[in-house]
Amino acid sequence: MAEGLGSEGRLESKLDVKAARFAANRSALQALMTGLREQEAVIRQGGGTKASEAQRAKGRLTVRERLALLLDEGTEFLELGLWAAHGMYEEFGGAPGAGVVTGLGRVSGRLCMIVANDATVKAGAFFPMTAKKVLRAQTIALDNRIPTLYLVDSAGVFLPLQEDVFPDQDDFGRVFRNNAVMSSLGVPQITAIMGMCVAGGAYLPVMTDTVLMTEGSGLFLAGPSLVQAAIGQKSDPEELGGAAMHAEISGTVDFKEPNDHLCIARLRSLVGKIGERADGPFSVVPYDAAKDAPRYAAEEVYGLIDPDPAKAPTNVYDMREVIARIVDRSEFDEYKADFGRTLLCGYARIGGRAVGIVANQKVHQQQTVAMGPQAGSKRTEFGGVIYTESAQKAARFIMDCNQNLIPLIFLHDVNGFMVGKDAEWSGIIRAGAKMVSAVSTSVVPKITVIIGGSFGAGHYAMCGKAYDPRFIFAWPTARYAVMSGASAANTLVEVRVKQMERGGKHLSEEEKKTIYEEIKATYDSQADPRYGAARMWVDAIIDPAKTREVLMTALDACALNPEVGRFNPGVLQT
Repeated sequence: MAEGLGSEGRLESKLDVKAARFAANRSALQALMTGLREQEAVIRQGGGTKASEAQRAKGRLTVRERLALLLDEGTEFLELGLWAAHGMYEEFGGAPGAGVVTGLGRVSGRLCMIVANDATVKAGAFFPMTAKKVLRAQTIALDNRIPTLYLVDSAGVFLPLQEDVFPDQDDFGRVFRNNAVMSSLGVPQITAIMGMCVAGGAYLPVMTDTVLMTEGSGLFLAGPSLVQAAIGQKSDPEELGGAAMHAEISGTVDFKEPNDHLCIARLRSLVGKIGERADGPFSVVPYDAAKDAPRYAAEEVYGLIDPDPAKAPTNVYDMREVIARIVDRSEFDEYKADFGRTLLCGYARIGGRAVGIVANQKVHQQQTVAMGPQAGSKRTEFGGVIYTESAQKAARFIMDCNQNLIPLIFLHDVNGFMVGKDAEWSGIIRAGAKMVSAVSTSVVPKITVIIGGSFGAGHYAMCGKAYDPRFIFAWPTARYAVMSGASAANTLVEVRVKQMERGGKHLSEEEKKTIYEEIKATYDSQADPRYGAARMWVDAIIDPAKTREVLMTALDACALNPEVGRFNPGVLQT
């Protein structure tokens, strides 16, 4: 029996919560979480107090006030893309949250995707990252067949950056294409226009199933100024594209509402009448929050990892301690527990829903050498590294989950694949290709959580962003790059030194150290999860103690899509 597994697959925690290291890790991570929450609170203020007051002066609510009315009381809103555009567009004054709020929430009991413009950020205009954020929300809604609600209050494309917003496959126009595709696949979409809806953006509401519009809002392909410039016609905004005109003359809107409050009440009423579709064909059993909760406190994960990037290589912990705090009753049926031990694979339930888990094991392992002159002897395998046997096991497990219609969850803390002569002779490339192929062709829902490192090809094999996870989340301790900052700096310093020496310049040790520190600082900042979240490489940075709740919501969303394609793994390296 593998260490950490009790009878009947129940995980037994060996975490010493009284240890000095646990206390130090917990204190450091809680401090990091406090800093993140403070930054998030600032992002949620959007354009700030003055811009919010200007919004209310127009008789309109702010985006957060609208969400408070829209969502079911007492339910959680899983916000996605909060960090989008963080640290970007500073030359234009920034764009907190990319000027749009997206996420999953309950409306009249139904789980919905919500896309709501924040008019306090540059009048809700679309920056390049705004388009990317909306497209990601639509992709999640499309993959999972989630009813989608749009709260529109936007001036359209941010003109100074139009070349990066307008033309490409993953730019603004793709939003409308997605509207049409979602509708064709039966994904309900309802739009509430509660402000400006101008130019190309005017197509979004009209391409959804149902359109609501408040009095005082505007819906037109060209506003009064542009109309006058283009054709010399003078028009009053209300006459040109007001709610009354569209309700009484053009017939474009389905419901005209006096104000935001009544518009949102109508929207909730309409959502409550959407019919139910069959859930996905995944196993789910009745779930009792009291009886089926994990046996260990979720907050104890704070003590597992030192969040200091410089100390990341020394973070040795048993990934079963994480699994024990996110799965029902801390029960885990571990697959091939004694083979390929640097990857943990196994079956569990989260909120009553069956899942298959693939997780990097950070504890160093002893493995029997299978071939060569050392056959039969023991070797030490480094935690967080994928070896040939680990990759073979994971590939087979992923295929089994597809065969049995079991959604997959990937827990990352991976340095990459093993290198060196022994690894090459063992067929590490072939085994890694098999694992990557299995992940690529997998048809069951996949959800990724980056806990620690997620480096190089290990990121790919563990279902990184390029491998279509339905959701991808990160802990604040995540590190996301081709390699660690220290490794990259060592490599790049060596390259730069050789270039300079070829030019006749010889560097002192102090100069080499300065170059090293500069490169490492840049690399570490780019590996920070906030950098990745700003660019939508991850959907959300989550509180480690809330991992279970986040996964439960994500799994509920995945179950809304009853269609699972035929699993065809293609040609596998054997």
